[in-house]
Amino acid sequence: MRAYARRVSSAKTAQGSLLAISDLHVGFPENRSLVETLRPETAEDWLVVAGDVGERIADVEWTLALLKERFSTVVWTPGNHELWTTPGDPEQLRGEERYHRLIQICRRLGVLTPEDPYPIWTGPGGPVTVAPLFILYDHSFRPPGTTQAEALAQAYAQGVVCRDEFLLHPHPHPSREAWCRDRVRETELRLEARDPRLPTVLVNHFPLLREPTRALRHQALAQWCGTEHTADWHLRYQAVAVAYGHLHIPGTSWHDGVRFEEVSLGYPRERRPHHENGRLLRRLLPAPGRV
Repeated sequence: MRAYARRVSSAKTAQGSLLAISDLHVGFPENRSLVETLRPETAEDWLVVAGDVGERIADVEWTLALLKERFSTVVWTPGNHELWTTPGDPEQLRGEERYHRLIQICRRLGVLTPEDPYPIWTGPGGPVTVAPLFILYDHSFRPPGTTQAEALAQAYAQGVVCRDEFLLHPHPHPSREAWCRDRVRETELRLEARDPRLPTVLVNHFPLLREPTRALRHQALAQWCGTEHTADWHLRYQAVAVAYGHLHIPGTSWHDGVRFEEVSLGYPRERRPHHENGRLLRRLLPAPGRV
């Protein structure tokens, strides 16, 4: 387990909201323009950014710097797109090196990451521990009775394959599945070491449960969407809310009495009615009424 040297003081605020968004994909000019409109409602608002800001490191840095200027606290966790090594990015780092380059940028900007002490939200709905997680996937969200190799072969046969297969390199890990296992083990240690008296808000780019992936049009894609190892984390770690993205199906669902928020903006062609009405951010705390 790494040493987490940097300390974060608990929030002093008694006002504001804990807000969330993901899948900004600022490489699209329309999305970049929308990101420029994002502003807090109060000076005490926090913003959770649950991954897929963009593919180029410079775009991620621009976005997080802009948001950090506006929001009291910004918490970021990576999606798969930040970890892609694309031909058009001047920074050709791969795998862990790329991830830690992004952590370095966040620390310079004052943006909190999965590598920092978990901050405590003490505004309305608090106190709660806000836990940004970096958990990948291990192909365990696959059709029943199939092996990983069989599920992957089926996806190729259907022509439905995540671009991670070509752009997300796991170095120095032997595979993305191995990287996922390491992240699960390390994150469990950190979550077990938190203050057990406080509930949590868990934030991960990929859904922690398989259930939300049932809504995908192409079920073969589910195998790139998470791991069964996190299926009980919302109960095990006393979550009052779970925020995630990746699916590009924004909305609220309830599992075992815990509120799950898919908070993605998504691609321009996927714009949802509530986005068109200017509601780009989803509120995690204080909790809205159950829908």
